[in-house]
Amino acid sequence: MKVTRRVFALLATALALSANAEAAAMKLSLDDALKMAHERNATIKAAKARIDQADARIVQSRQAYLPKVQVSETWVHTNDPGANLVFKLQQGIVTQQDFMPSALNHPDGITDFQTTIGVVQPLLNVDAMIGRSVARSARKAQGFMAERAVETIDLNVKKAYYGLIMARKNIAAIEQSIVIMHGYSGEASKAYKAGILTKSDKLSTDVRLAELREQKLMMQDEAKNAEDALRSMLHLDIEDTVVPTGDLVIDGDAPASHGNGHPAGRSDLKALESYQEVTGFQHDMARAQWLPRLNAFAQQNWHDSALMGSGGSSFTIGMNMQWNLFDGMATQGKVQEAKAQLLEARYNYEAAKEQSEFEVKKARRAMATAKERVAVARKSLEEARVSLDFIGEQFRTGMAMTFELLMREGSFTYAKLRINQAKYDYCIARSDLEYYGDR
Repeated sequence: MKVTRRVFALLATALALSANAEAAAMKLSLDDALKMAHERNATIKAAKARIDQADARIVQSRQAYLPKVQVSETWVHTNDPGANLVFKLQQGIVTQQDFMPSALNHPDGITDFQTTIGVVQPLLNVDAMIGRSVARSARKAQGFMAERAVETIDLNVKKAYYGLIMARKNIAAIEQSIVIMHGYSGEASKAYKAGILTKSDKLSTDVRLAELREQKLMMQDEAKNAEDALRSMLHLDIEDTVVPTGDLVIDGDAPASHGNGHPAGRSDLKALESYQEVTGFQHDMARAQWLPRLNAFAQQNWHDSALMGSGGSSFTIGMNMQWNLFDGMATQGKVQEAKAQLLEARYNYEAAKEQSEFEVKKARRAMATAKERVAVARKSLEEARVSLDFIGEQFRTGMAMTFELLMREGSFTYAKLRINQAKYDYCIARSDLEYYGDR
């Protein structure tokens, strides 16, 4: 009676632990995983932060036409004869006695607080104006690159998600083969004890069981690696267990994409086009440094012997033109560098277009091949199953050799893994086509 109660208690505990483990597991569809990555992935957040930086540079570029206003406060105490007279004039406290020779040559110390408000208004600054175009084009490029970052994370999430599904399917396939082979190993043990089977044949079944268990360990590592990768991209805790609810589905037609030309609408190619604009504006900006700059300025000053006083006041207005006629070939070098950067951007865009066309064709071929492989693997799996069942019956009656059984079982296990791999390759090729194709 006590034993029975103990058994029931153990069963209840096992069921409770199983329920808790199931509750702790995070069941995710592929769409759920992608949505979670969009919300939580650090790479995507970093890409959005780069967009914010580009927006900030656009704000900075407004200095090309907006005025600069500065306020300053300067304190000075001196007995310098010239400065003494000047400060008195600026404070408006000069008297006739101040022009006496002794007072001019040996003045007392004077304290001066100067409050200044200065305004500088750009009138003509061509390179700064072009800099606004650079900032806007760079912002557009960062927007496209952020889109590409999301697409790249989507691709990696899909690969990890499908990889986890395949690993779990492979584990299930190996476990099925272990169960089958364990049964045949039992039959071999009985036959060996009866003197029907040699010890070598009996040990060969044990060796095969060990091989299957080793394969299972390797598949479990692959599942853990895929789950770790997925957990990392979704920014999950290390204790979270991800259970994919999707499957390796073979759909009909391939996703729509330009089959003969490059996918010009792809976000990374649009980003490269925008970078061409950036380098073009940078070239114009470098050449504009040869042009003169014209600024207007105005300044209001207050001088007093006390802080923030309003004693003597004065103003100054004017215009300033600067023209860099020769700077030791520095501007010439910047122009040459900008032109080389423009050419590099063009070549990078052309190379990316050629590479994108290659990747699209490669993905399409991989999809078609994987689809055919699935059909072949399914047929092979059915034939291997029938062959294993037949040889298994023959083995039980002593009419089939052990090596025949092991060969058929190996073919059956390999066919299960092949079909899983073919389905996985199809899903990955489809994801690659979506990634490299024109969306």
